[in-house]
Amino acid sequence: MKIALVGATGQTGQYLVNQALQQGHVVTALVRNPGKLTVTHENLKVVTTDIFSADSLKTHFKDQDVVMSCLGFPASFFTGVTGYTRSMTAMVSAMQETRVNRIITMTSWYTEPNSGTQSSYLIRFLLLPLIRSVLNNMYEMEQFLQKTEDINWTVVRPPGLKNLPATAQEFLTHEGYFVPDNNGQPAGSAVGRGDVARFMLSLLNSNAWVKKGVAITTK
Repeated sequence: MKIALVGATGQTGQYLVNQALQQGHVVTALVRNPGKLTVTHENLKVVTTDIFSADSLKTHFKDQDVVMSCLGFPASFFTGVTGYTRSMTAMVSAMQETRVNRIITMTSWYTEPNSGTQSSYLIRFLLLPLIRSVLNNMYEMEQFLQKTEDINWTVVRPPGLKNLPATAQEFLTHEGYFVPDNNGQPAGSAVGRGDVARFMLSLLNSNAWVKKGVAITTK
């Protein structure tokens, strides 16, 4: 497939680039800083774009089969985070203009403000408050996608991310804001970035999670 990948220079994005090329896809990596992407391949085109500008994006979305986003933005206590909604607004607008209707993006477990009540004490009272500005804007982006009529979106929600390559482990999935175990408690707390990329790419051949948010982890 022809993939337009936004956020290709991030840690998860780099795993996704490599796996997509290994699977024979043709990748256009839309990046802010091309120097950060060191991969070269005959099926990889690296272009510099403004991820907040639909006009800048639409040039490179034309004739693509799917848009994939691994964008991440840092937490901010003082100003709030807006990168997720700003970039997604631009991406959807560019997609509508170029008639690309499939997007696969990633957020996180616990984006919905009340979804962390089952999590451990440390996560609930220490970690989540630290990253709440990020989770809030991810949640706003998810809500924005839910209101788009003509876009077949999937939001992939992993737990904590480890810098590990893909494994062959089976995925556990749940349509919600975390993956529950048999007792309704969160099952696991971290997953390798390579496995997140592997799951996102698996969606290219599946309609299972179209117009849905899916929490994932590995067994």
